[in-house]
Amino acid sequence: MQLMNLADNRVLTLPDDLLWSDEHAWTPAVAAVSYLLTGALLVESAARQKGRPLTLVGAADMAWVTRETVNTLYDWAAQPNRLFELTLIDGRVFSVAFRHHETAIEAEPVMGFPARRDGDYYRITLRFMEI
Repeated sequence: MQLMNLADNRVLTLPDDLLWSDEHAWTPAVAAVSYLLTGALLVESAARQKGRPLTLVGAADMAWVTRETVNTLYDWAAQPNRLFELTLIDGRVFSVAFRHHETAIEAEPVMGFPARRDGDYYRITLRFMEI
């Protein structure tokens, strides 16, 4: 799996065993339902154009990344309006941005105490949305 920063074409390799946890929790169909003053039901439907969530989660015992990777992700997420190309292990490619309206990145040291070296490992959760 890889994440390409479209601003400078830098590529960051991510673990292939990150799980797309909300892959089937989204549908492009959306509807608003309300009642008119007459009591009639009004249903307005449309298809969402973008915004599908892509949450990548690492299990406790796999999908670890180094502190250096975590720092790069935080640096990239700090840039507003930054777009990325996410390529999954199965070859699917998505244009994504960090979900800044939520916690975009969570990183927890694997050993349970502060990691200080670039080679120390972290468990991560990455929250993107399709653009």
